[in-house]
Amino acid sequence: MEEKEDVAIRVRALRKSYKELRVLKGVDLDVARGSVFALLGSNGAGKTTAVRILTTLLRPDGGTVSVDGFDIVTQPARVRESISLTGQFAAVDEILTGRENLVMIAKLRHVPGPRQTADDLLERFGLADAAGRPVSTYSGGMRRRLDIAMSLIGGPRIIFLDEPTTGLDPEARIEVWQMVKDLADNGTTVFLTTQYLDEAEKLADRIAILHEGTIIVSGTLAELRELLPPAQVEYVERQPTLEEIFLSITGSHRGAAANDSDETKAML
Repeated sequence: MEEKEDVAIRVRALRKSYKELRVLKGVDLDVARGSVFALLGSNGAGKTTAVRILTTLLRPDGGTVSVDGFDIVTQPARVRESISLTGQFAAVDEILTGRENLVMIAKLRHVPGPRQTADDLLERFGLADAAGRPVSTYSGGMRRRLDIAMSLIGGPRIIFLDEPTTGLDPEARIEVWQMVKDLADNGTTVFLTTQYLDEAEKLADRIAILHEGTIIVSGTLAELRELLPPAQVEYVERQPTLEEIFLSITGSHRGAAANDSDETKAML
């Protein structure tokens, strides 16, 4: 019972191979309930394989895994009741509208009041104005927001986000980051895989690095920084990052466009 209260995910000596290729060679990790946990690794490190095992989509070759207190091998149905998974690409029906996508998932999960559930999520994720539009007209960031909203139907206690910002522009990435923070603030445990170091730095309570099939280091960002030699203090002029420049310019452009519109109306 103590494990279920304090630890959302516990992994011990997890192993998985594809024929002669050993992908996971004995992975150990713990994820605290209500936290954001980031699993870092380069392409091919085994991140997606680990997520597929933790979400019962793939059977491990060895080791033990409990998710929300349930064993993934002997109690997979109980695990699935506790979790939701969002993959690298938005799993939305582009022909349906945003509202229809949400209503469909709510009905499939037998959630009471599917239309109200859909409307609540559309409002929460800033999609209410686009609710009646086909998803094919949505931007990449809007699709990802809808995808995450769909994954929250039924109130999962743990959500897996497998490289959720792949292919998104800077503004859309920041939107997703804010959503992840909001999920954790509301008590949802978030298991995040990413190859973007800045993403883990901004979001994660704890970080683990998966390399060649094993966790080579794990801890908070402060703990990981202690592994390096002390930084030398130098006084330099800080230049804005490209992301800051992009957001500043596009924000100013939108503001100028709005002012131009107001002036046009005034002249009319």
